[in-house]
Amino acid sequence: MPETGWSKLFEDPVTLPNGRQLVTLLDAGNYIHGLPRKESAEDHWQAAIEALLMAAQDRGPLMHARVGMLRALNRHAGLRPSTLKLK
Repeated sequence: MPETGWSKLFEDPVTLPNGRQLVTLLDAGNYIHGLPRKESAEDHWQAAIEALLMAAQDRGPLMHARVGMLRALNRHAGLRPSTLKLK
């Protein structure tokens, strides 16, 4: 029986910096829910949340949800410390 809603599996798991893997949309949603409110309100996390919701509701591709998570998790990758704006 195919997965539906929040139980949908990512084609490839999303690996967190600590090595833990997010396998389903629910795993990803729970991860974001566990972030501090200020962090989860940032644009990159809001975009990931929107992509997760759309995928869970069959209104968008599952791949977009995975890419949204990867972009949010790796938002500072490849940037030199001098190019980052600290608040």
